[in-house]
Amino acid sequence: MLIFDAHLDMAWNACEWNRDLELPVSEIRKFERQFENITPGEATVSWHALRKGGVGMTISTLLPRLHRKDAALTHYQSREAAYGVAMGQLAYYRAMVEKGVLREIPDSKTLKSHVEEWEANEAAAREEGSSIPIGFILSMEGAPPILSPQQIEHWYDAGLRILGPAHYGPGPYCYGTGSTGGLKEEGPALLKEMDRVGMLLDVTHLADQSFWEALEIYQGPVLASHHNCRALVDADRQLTDEQIKALIERGAVIGCAFDNWMIKPGWTIGVSDPKTTSMEDIANHTDHICQLAGNAKHCGMGTDLDGGFGKEQTPHDLDTIADLEMYAGILEKRGYSAADIKGIMSQNFIDFFLKALPAG
Repeated sequence: MLIFDAHLDMAWNACEWNRDLELPVSEIRKFERQFENITPGEATVSWHALRKGGVGMTISTLLPRLHRKDAALTHYQSREAAYGVAMGQLAYYRAMVEKGVLREIPDSKTLKSHVEEWEANEAAAREEGSSIPIGFILSMEGAPPILSPQQIEHWYDAGLRILGPAHYGPGPYCYGTGSTGGLKEEGPALLKEMDRVGMLLDVTHLADQSFWEALEIYQGPVLASHHNCRALVDADRQLTDEQIKALIERGAVIGCAFDNWMIKPGWTIGVSDPKTTSMEDIANHTDHICQLAGNAKHCGMGTDLDGGFGKEQTPHDLDTIADLEMYAGILEKRGYSAADIKGIMSQNFIDFFLKALPAG
């Protein structure tokens, strides 16, 4: 079965963490064990692991963020620097495309042919050295690299198809996780430009007021690439039931995140034992959204694995991203139909993007 992961910070891992993502995860871990405190935890993701696990489609990000001990240093001090870093990460993806590792998916025509190729040749696509690339749709998490609303078209022409305007804290256009507030002065103009050119809105990380104001202005397709449920884990990083219902009404797909503190109530970073969380706990969030929707058409996976954390902060029964296919068995044991399982593992996001992306 083809798997679709709707949120991976692959270029950030390659460029910020200096990881060779063509290697098996075991080799990345072995190399990094020579050094102390250079990463937040053991790697779980690489292009090699994605292929091995049948993850043939991703949303891969441009992430204008550093990982530094002091929180103030995690943000670029100038937006021009953030722009330069995002362009550098884009160059990494293009280099992987040139090498044949990746295939960029800018439109629905390319998506359709890519999915057909993977599904017709899945065994060959999973093999190391396969000539069938991994597909990716280009997204940006946080908007500091977009220097003005008028630059949206420039970024769209560069291949950017999805924008999450906020990340952590206040951003240039709105407020994100851990902060409160609505759209800033240029926020409405940014959303209107996104609408005009056809750039999709990812509501992940939007502070509550910014979330609701964004949905009022932006009229195009909306997704939540990596979000869990506030009814199960009470934190502003999660979606409320009211937000989930609003997204369902807009035809959105919500990808469940695999970060332990977002999965299980009371789980504390650096304190709780990873063994206390499993992929069964993630299925509780999928179940909750399906109950609100009355069907399974609005759920997917957006793991965010290696998104500033590692194995120490993931469900204990997942060693690498190649283990994602185990989630299908968990859903089957809970009574999900084969069609619903395929939808959650990939088809719901595929169907969403077949409609939302330009025709090509």
